[in-house]
Amino acid sequence: MFLKRFRRPKPTTDAEYVATYRATGDLAVLGELYERHMELVYAVCYNYLRDEDEAKDAVMHLFEQLVTDLRRHDVQQFQSWLHSVARNYCLMQLRKKQAHPLATLLTQDAGEGESDDFLLLADAVSDGAELEEDLTRMEACLQTLPAEQRTCLTLFYLEQKSYTDVAHQTGYDLKQVKSYLQNGRRNLKLCMSKQP
Repeated sequence: MFLKRFRRPKPTTDAEYVATYRATGDLAVLGELYERHMELVYAVCYNYLRDEDEAKDAVMHLFEQLVTDLRRHDVQQFQSWLHSVARNYCLMQLRKKQAHPLATLLTQDAGEGESDDFLLLADAVSDGAELEEDLTRMEACLQTLPAEQRTCLTLFYLEQKSYTDVAHQTGYDLKQVKSYLQNGRRNLKLCMSKQP
Protein backbone atom coordinates (compact mmCIF):
# COMPACT_ATOMS: atom_id res chain seq x y z
CA MET A 1 0.00 0.00 0.00
CA PHE A 2 2.79 2.38 0.96
CA LEU A 3 4.69 1.74 -2.32
CA LYS A 4 1.60 2.36 -4.44
CA ARG A 5 1.72 6.04 -3.49
CA PHE A 6 5.16 6.40 -5.09
CA ARG A 7 4.52 4.40 -8.26
CA ARG A 8 3.72 6.33 -11.39
CA PRO A 9 0.45 5.38 -13.00
CA LYS A 10 0.93 3.34 -16.17
CA PRO A 11 0.39 5.38 -19.35
CA THR A 12 -2.76 4.56 -21.28
CA THR A 13 -2.79 6.89 -24.30
CA ASP A 14 -0.13 7.43 -26.95
CA ALA A 15 0.35 10.98 -25.71
CA GLU A 16 0.99 9.74 -22.17
CA TYR A 17 3.48 7.17 -23.42
CA VAL A 18 5.29 9.81 -25.47
CA ALA A 19 5.39 12.24 -22.52
CA THR A 20 6.65 9.52 -20.16
CA TYR A 21 9.34 8.41 -22.59
CA ARG A 22 10.49 11.97 -23.25
CA ALA A 23 10.67 12.65 -19.51
CA THR A 24 12.38 9.42 -18.46
CA GLY A 25 14.07 7.96 -21.54
CA ASP A 26 12.76 4.57 -20.40
CA LEU A 27 13.09 2.15 -23.33
CA ALA A 28 10.50 -0.18 -21.79
CA VAL A 29 7.91 2.60 -22.12
CA LEU A 30 8.95 3.21 -25.72
CA GLY A 31 8.79 -0.53 -26.37
CA GLU A 32 5.23 -0.74 -25.06
CA LEU A 33 4.20 2.24 -27.17
CA TYR A 34 5.85 0.85 -30.29
CA GLU A 35 4.30 -2.57 -29.74
CA ARG A 36 0.86 -0.99 -29.90
CA HIS A 37 1.62 0.25 -33.43
CA MET A 38 3.93 -2.48 -34.71
CA GLU A 39 1.32 -4.00 -37.04
CA LEU A 40 0.73 -0.61 -38.65
CA VAL A 41 4.47 -0.08 -39.11
CA TYR A 42 4.88 -3.54 -40.61
CA ALA A 43 1.95 -2.97 -42.98
CA VAL A 44 3.40 0.36 -44.17
CA CYS A 45 6.84 -1.16 -44.64
CA TYR A 46 5.52 -4.21 -46.46
CA ASN A 47 3.37 -1.99 -48.68
CA TYR A 48 6.46 -0.10 -49.84
CA LEU A 49 9.18 -2.73 -49.72
CA ARG A 50 7.08 -5.71 -50.93
CA ASP A 51 9.34 -8.16 -49.11
CA GLU A 52 8.51 -9.78 -45.79
CA ASP A 53 12.08 -9.95 -44.48
CA GLU A 54 12.90 -6.39 -45.54
CA ALA A 55 9.70 -5.17 -43.88
CA LYS A 56 10.62 -6.95 -40.63
CA ASP A 57 14.12 -5.46 -40.73
CA ALA A 58 12.60 -2.02 -41.32
CA VAL A 59 10.35 -2.44 -38.27
CA MET A 60 13.40 -3.12 -36.11
CA HIS A 61 15.44 -0.25 -37.59
CA LEU A 62 12.54 2.12 -37.08
CA PHE A 63 12.39 1.27 -33.38
CA GLU A 64 16.09 2.09 -33.08
CA GLN A 65 15.49 5.36 -34.92
CA LEU A 66 12.62 6.26 -32.59
CA VAL A 67 14.91 6.03 -29.55
CA THR A 68 16.51 9.31 -30.60
CA ASP A 69 13.87 10.86 -32.87
CA LEU A 70 11.09 10.81 -30.31
CA ARG A 71 13.20 12.75 -27.84
CA ARG A 72 14.13 15.37 -30.46
CA HIS A 73 10.67 15.97 -31.89
CA ASP A 74 7.59 17.24 -30.12
CA VAL A 75 5.03 14.71 -31.36
CA GLN A 76 1.34 15.52 -30.93
CA GLN A 77 -0.29 12.74 -32.97
CA PHE A 78 1.97 9.73 -32.52
CA GLN A 79 0.25 7.32 -34.89
CA SER A 80 0.21 9.67 -37.89
CA TRP A 81 3.75 10.83 -37.10
CA LEU A 82 4.94 7.20 -36.90
CA HIS A 83 3.22 6.43 -40.19
CA SER A 84 5.13 9.30 -41.84
CA VAL A 85 8.42 8.22 -40.28
CA ALA A 86 7.91 4.64 -41.50
CA ARG A 87 6.91 5.82 -44.97
CA ASN A 88 9.94 8.12 -45.26
CA TYR A 89 12.26 5.38 -44.02
CA CYS A 90 10.96 2.99 -46.67
CA LEU A 91 11.23 5.62 -49.41
CA MET A 92 14.85 6.18 -48.43
CA GLN A 93 15.52 2.43 -48.60
CA LEU A 94 13.93 2.25 -52.02
CA ARG A 95 15.84 5.28 -53.22
CA LYS A 96 19.08 3.62 -52.14
CA LYS A 97 18.17 0.66 -54.32
CA GLN A 98 16.97 3.00 -57.12
CA ALA A 99 13.94 0.78 -57.54
CA HIS A 100 10.95 2.65 -56.21
CA PRO A 101 7.87 1.27 -58.01
CA LEU A 102 6.25 4.71 -58.38
CA ALA A 103 9.44 6.04 -59.93
CA THR A 104 9.00 3.22 -62.43
CA LEU A 105 5.44 4.37 -63.02
CA LEU A 106 6.70 7.88 -63.69
CA THR A 107 9.41 6.86 -66.10
CA GLN A 108 8.40 3.50 -67.57
CA ASP A 109 7.74 3.23 -71.30
CA ALA A 110 4.10 3.03 -72.17
CA GLY A 111 4.55 -0.17 -74.19
CA GLU A 112 1.98 -2.39 -75.85
CA GLY A 113 0.49 0.45 -77.88
CA GLU A 114 -0.22 2.69 -74.89
CA SER A 115 -0.36 6.44 -75.22
CA ASP A 116 2.87 8.12 -74.17
CA ASP A 117 1.11 11.22 -72.80
CA PHE A 118 1.80 9.77 -69.41
CA LEU A 119 5.53 9.83 -70.04
CA LEU A 120 5.45 13.61 -69.75
CA LEU A 121 5.38 13.01 -66.01
CA ALA A 122 8.92 11.72 -66.28
CA ASP A 123 10.07 15.25 -67.02
CA ALA A 124 9.06 16.25 -63.50
CA VAL A 125 11.21 13.59 -61.88
CA SER A 126 14.68 14.44 -60.66
CA ASP A 127 17.00 13.14 -57.98
CA GLY A 128 16.89 13.70 -54.25
CA ALA A 129 14.22 15.67 -52.44
CA GLU A 130 12.34 16.54 -55.63
CA LEU A 131 11.87 12.84 -56.44
CA GLU A 132 10.48 12.21 -53.00
CA GLU A 133 8.07 15.15 -53.38
CA ASP A 134 6.95 13.86 -56.78
CA LEU A 135 6.40 10.38 -55.36
CA THR A 136 4.41 11.78 -52.45
CA ARG A 137 2.24 13.83 -54.80
CA MET A 138 1.76 10.84 -57.06
CA GLU A 139 0.69 8.65 -54.15
CA ALA A 140 -1.83 11.28 -53.06
CA CYS A 141 -3.18 11.63 -56.61
CA LEU A 142 -3.40 7.86 -57.00
CA GLN A 143 -5.80 7.79 -54.04
CA THR A 144 -8.12 10.29 -55.77
CA LEU A 145 -8.65 8.10 -58.84
CA PRO A 146 -11.73 5.92 -59.32
CA ALA A 147 -11.20 2.46 -57.83
CA GLU A 148 -11.00 0.71 -61.22
CA GLN A 149 -8.26 3.02 -62.50
CA ARG A 150 -6.33 2.90 -59.23
CA THR A 151 -6.50 -0.90 -59.15
CA CYS A 152 -5.35 -1.29 -62.75
CA LEU A 153 -2.49 1.21 -62.34
CA THR A 154 -1.37 -0.45 -59.12
CA LEU A 155 -1.39 -3.96 -60.60
CA PHE A 156 0.16 -2.95 -63.93
CA TYR A 157 2.88 -0.57 -62.74
CA LEU A 158 3.54 -1.29 -59.09
CA GLU A 159 3.09 -5.06 -59.19
CA GLN A 160 4.26 -5.25 -62.82
CA LYS A 161 1.45 -7.52 -63.99
CA SER A 162 0.69 -7.93 -67.69
CA TYR A 163 -2.55 -6.72 -69.26
CA THR A 164 -3.80 -10.30 -69.26
CA ASP A 165 -2.88 -10.79 -65.59
CA VAL A 166 -4.66 -7.57 -64.63
CA ALA A 167 -7.76 -8.62 -66.57
CA HIS A 168 -7.73 -12.06 -64.97
CA GLN A 169 -7.18 -10.73 -61.45
CA THR A 170 -9.80 -7.97 -61.64
CA GLY A 171 -12.41 -9.66 -63.80
CA TYR A 172 -12.35 -6.77 -66.30
CA ASP A 173 -12.01 -7.60 -69.99
CA LEU A 174 -8.83 -6.62 -71.81
CA LYS A 175 -10.39 -3.53 -73.43
CA GLN A 176 -11.59 -2.30 -70.01
CA VAL A 177 -8.13 -2.80 -68.51
CA LYS A 178 -6.49 -0.79 -71.30
CA SER A 179 -9.12 1.91 -70.98
CA TYR A 180 -8.74 2.13 -67.18
CA LEU A 181 -4.96 2.33 -67.56
CA GLN A 182 -5.12 5.04 -70.21
CA ASN A 183 -7.69 7.09 -68.31
CA GLY A 184 -5.92 6.50 -65.00
CA ARG A 185 -2.61 7.76 -66.37
CA ARG A 186 -4.31 10.82 -67.87
CA ASN A 187 -6.15 11.59 -64.61
CA LEU A 188 -2.99 11.06 -62.59
CA LYS A 189 -1.10 13.44 -64.88
CA LEU A 190 -3.87 16.07 -64.55
CA CYS A 191 -3.95 15.74 -60.77
CA MET A 192 -0.18 16.10 -60.49
CA SER A 193 -0.12 19.13 -62.80
CA LYS A 194 -2.65 20.89 -60.55
CA GLN A 195 -0.53 20.39 -57.44
CA PRO A 196 2.23 22.90 -56.69
